[in-house]
Amino acid sequence: MRFPLKIAWRFLKSGKGQTLLILAGIAIGISVQVFIGLLIQGLQTSLVDSTIGNSSQVTIESRENNGAIFDYQEKEDTIREQIEGVEELSPTLTLPAFISLEEEAESALIRGFEFEKAEGIYGFREKITEGTLPENSGEVMVGIGLAENLDLEIEDVLEIFNFDGDQGDVKITGIFDIGVTNLNESWIVSELQTAQEIFQREASVTAIEIQVEEVFDADIIGEEIEGLMEDDVKVTNWKDANQDLLSGLQGQDISSIMIQIFVVVAVVLGISSVLAISVLQRSKQIGILKAMGVNDQSASLIFLFQGLILGILGGLIGIALGLLLSYSFMIFATNPDGSPVVEIVINYNFIGLSFVIAVAASTLAALIPAKKSSKLQPIEVIRNG
Repeated sequence: MRFPLKIAWRFLKSGKGQTLLILAGIAIGISVQVFIGLLIQGLQTSLVDSTIGNSSQVTIESRENNGAIFDYQEKEDTIREQIEGVEELSPTLTLPAFISLEEEAESALIRGFEFEKAEGIYGFREKITEGTLPENSGEVMVGIGLAENLDLEIEDVLEIFNFDGDQGDVKITGIFDIGVTNLNESWIVSELQTAQEIFQREASVTAIEIQVEEVFDADIIGEEIEGLMEDDVKVTNWKDANQDLLSGLQGQDISSIMIQIFVVVAVVLGISSVLAISVLQRSKQIGILKAMGVNDQSASLIFLFQGLILGILGGLIGIALGLLLSYSFMIFATNPDGSPVVEIVINYNFIGLSFVIAVAASTLAALIPAKKSSKLQPIEVIRNG
């Protein structure tokens, strides 16, 4: 085993031009594979974060009681105890309302949260542009779009009412920017107790919002939750509401896989063809080695070891080059505020898989030249030169 490895290394060193050519081909192929793979994964993460990263991924709503859930605390406890994969869970009361403005009224959406629970989903503290979170009864914060449209400021008092005759006065303590225009222009956010008092919905909510550890398992976890709940509630998940997004993500996955397959095929064909030529160039040396007692298996191992060495070196160089490309892309492809267009996250499992593919492809590409070398007859090779 050591002898074929030693000869393989010597052949690679003596043919530096061919060796460098093969290494360049492997490195470029793997770098493209790593860069495209990380870019698509980063793009998917950005799309998911921007659409559902700060929103409910599984939602429990009532079918009865005018949309009210009264035993929401019991349901919370049941889910936390029996369902794995739930990361955040927040009860919320969401109701349409109007803001009284002199002789006119502006429509809005009142959303009552338990902020300690909702923070993990919406991250309100980070999204406040002015003021503070509501802490006491009768306090609210409004979206930045609504504040601009109605010329609202901190400490302003709003009169809120609905068609049922429920009404109450609230004071603005903060202005937030949640990153979605229509939400910024319509949301008024308060503590859950404040919303319950204004609309006389004591001890009830309209939904239980959930975020899960693995975003793409939301449908599976939703089914598990639905199996625990009674028939008076319905459970929905983000996949059902975002079929177009899901199709786009699946299309990206397929395109990424196709690109990687073509890269691997190109690497295999390139290495195989160059090593096949190397067999012809080294046929006299192989013939001499066989005449000295080297068997067919050892002769084949010489070229298999060449493929293995080339795969390891080319894979390492390719991964380094791919990471450099990814880093350069984040530096030069930026938004006007200086943030990267796509935040590329380093996936070590994917990088490791790319390296394994490079080594396996290179070794596989050496099979044909290895088999060809085993068939060389030493007498004929030496005689014919």
